[in-house]
Amino acid sequence: MTQSVDLEWLSQQITDASVKGITHAASTLIRDGQIAVGMQMPAVRELAERLGVSPATVSAAWAQLKKQKVLAGKGRSGVWVSGNSVMPRPIRFEKIGNYGENVKASLAMASPDPTLLPDLRQAMLAGIASPQLNSYQREAISPQLQDAVTPRWPYPAEAWLATDGGFDAMNLIVQTLLSPGDRVVIEDPTATRLLDILDNIGAEILPLPCDEQGPIPSALSTLMQKSPAMFIYQPRTHSATGHSVSQRRSAELARVLANSSTIIVEDDGIGDLSRWPVFSLGFHYPERVLHVHSFSKAYGPDLRLAVLSGTAEMVKRLQAWRNFGVSWTSRILQDAVAWMLNDEQTQQRIQQAKATYAQRRQQLLAALAKRGLVLEERDGLSVWIPVESEQYAMITLAARGIAVLPGERCSINSRQFIRVSAALLPFAQLDSIADAIVIASGRELNLNPEL
Repeated sequence: MTQSVDLEWLSQQITDASVKGITHAASTLIRDGQIAVGMQMPAVRELAERLGVSPATVSAAWAQLKKQKVLAGKGRSGVWVSGNSVMPRPIRFEKIGNYGENVKASLAMASPDPTLLPDLRQAMLAGIASPQLNSYQREAISPQLQDAVTPRWPYPAEAWLATDGGFDAMNLIVQTLLSPGDRVVIEDPTATRLLDILDNIGAEILPLPCDEQGPIPSALSTLMQKSPAMFIYQPRTHSATGHSVSQRRSAELARVLANSSTIIVEDDGIGDLSRWPVFSLGFHYPERVLHVHSFSKAYGPDLRLAVLSGTAEMVKRLQAWRNFGVSWTSRILQDAVAWMLNDEQTQQRIQQAKATYAQRRQQLLAALAKRGLVLEERDGLSVWIPVESEQYAMITLAARGIAVLPGERCSINSRQFIRVSAALLPFAQLDSIADAIVIASGRELNLNPEL
């Protein structure tokens, strides 16, 4: 017979009846062995009544522990302890690229082509010459990098912070400004790791549908009725679909967000490789916008550098959280990027890379159109392809040694699709890849030599 956790005893162990407090207390008791694997947890309503909180609070705490594989079960069967090791992992992201040894074309990761990246030798020498080199001063951003980004920034920001890449910035924002159970509106689909980051904090994700111009204002208006703590979106060259938010759409989103206190987070992951400008909501709401610009894809992944902006108070909070660990981003890397932002040859190299990626993307689209699959030409390092069945598409492509990203990794409610990277497309295999993609999409292969 399954042993149950004593309701009275458990309620006495929980001194903080918030979502975060209940989650922490329960996970500690399980980890320490005071609640054994296999034991039944008290009913949500009974524990909520004993703690003097709503059942939704306890449910949110249990949901967080379920995501960490500590609790399992639901409904009449109740919730029971399934593990005693709380180990957060980016589950969606870790599944990407696990296709075995038979991959002939790896098109799952939208990674930049190393041959198109700028030469870092002079930039690194400039970084080593940083006047603040080896100082233990915990400055948010080096003066050189701030001077370089300020004239390029999409709105007049109050403060900046350098981080170790775009996802480091996004994780820092979420960890610092959100609590378990907070509601977060985010585009559907979105970047895989953003969903992992939100799952890890225990946020309630509110998926926001998009069209070719970005988040749909009417859908956002409906979700805003739930008073979300944060709205996260990609203002240009979306990582999954390649759409960019137009100036008109940005103004429409601004009107929807007018009468709220929701924090707005803009994730500009592709950065300078986008062919579109950024229309930041920081022009409308600088007091609650955090804008993240990553330099990794355009200037080099090993630079591990991004810059975020916000109010002085928000940046101060983010910096305080960083002081638990790294405290500041390498000034060598900051000043190397600052040098490249002001170097004419580097900027020409970025423009050449942008043109090359566009050409590769167009070649893939032309090959698909020749076979009867006509898609809109958007932007970015990948191509978004609707399919009738993701499972069928993945099996079909895997059988031919082609690895792509399934839509389920980066979506919640959006339609079935796959994302195919064009940045490192092996053009010797273009015809066979295009054949396979059309078949995988569920369409009949119809080769038209006139296209």
